[in-house]
Amino acid sequence: MGTIINTEEIAASQANSRPAWSDYLELCKPRVVALMLICAAVGMALASSSIPSPELIMATLVGVALVAGSAAVVNHIADARIDALMARTQNRPIATGRVSSRGAISLSFITGALGFATLWLAVNPLTAWLNFASWVGYGFVYTYFLKRATSQNIVIGGLFGAAPPLFGWTAVTNSIDPEGLLLVLIIFVWTPPHFWSLALERKEEYALVNVPMLPVTHGESFTRLQILLYTFLLLAVSLVPFLIGMFGYLYFFSALLLGLVFLFWGIRLMKPSNTDAPMATFKFSILYLALLFGAMLVDHYLYSFGFTN
Repeated sequence: MGTIINTEEIAASQANSRPAWSDYLELCKPRVVALMLICAAVGMALASSSIPSPELIMATLVGVALVAGSAAVVNHIADARIDALMARTQNRPIATGRVSSRGAISLSFITGALGFATLWLAVNPLTAWLNFASWVGYGFVYTYFLKRATSQNIVIGGLFGAAPPLFGWTAVTNSIDPEGLLLVLIIFVWTPPHFWSLALERKEEYALVNVPMLPVTHGESFTRLQILLYTFLLLAVSLVPFLIGMFGYLYFFSALLLGLVFLFWGIRLMKPSNTDAPMATFKFSILYLALLFGAMLVDHYLYSFGFTN
């Protein structure tokens, strides 16, 4: 009863201080969508020997953002009950009642339909259908089933979150190519150590709402080991683009250095006494992905404009 009273008090106070548009924007998870757009933009750049046209870039990013925002709203709707019980999420718009489920459903439908139409008409049908598949995968398969069914929810569901570089790639090429899939693979392997590091920090909250995250179902020691093993795998996978000639030595040394630093954090995480390691690893994982994709861009354009052999 205390939790219900608290959330009602929060909703009442915030309803008077926050404009409605900000609540609807929060439902779309703008920070997550922004990261997806960066990955999609990198995919577009890597698929072209020059800079894609501004019209194509704009249409792709707007379409991807709308579809991704729509899927994020579905996630909010599905998780409203457990969001209200977790300290990290109890102030979300639907959990507090600032936005109704009906309003959220309308938002999801409108943004999803507009995004799909934008991609279909202004980009190409392949990119539109791939975004729709990702919407179904994240919004329904992961959120309504995988998240609550298995401790491997992040591993399997990570495929949907890893797709944005492929969206950018297909927007330019209108085809699914091995290089585009390799970009997806890197993010796919990156996702478990990224998210499980946070899950270690939030273990009690996930246990409270009966979400079977790996630290809850298999314990912290097993989770730490899995994170370390995935950092080894990520290091190996991140070097594959160099081995197949997709990038040059600038990318190789960047990927190697970043991978070794990630591995350092994975090793440090193995000691439970390092209580700061889970969040530090989580934060570095975000920096790692940004710098790795940045190295891809620099290497690609240096080669495209003839500065490297």
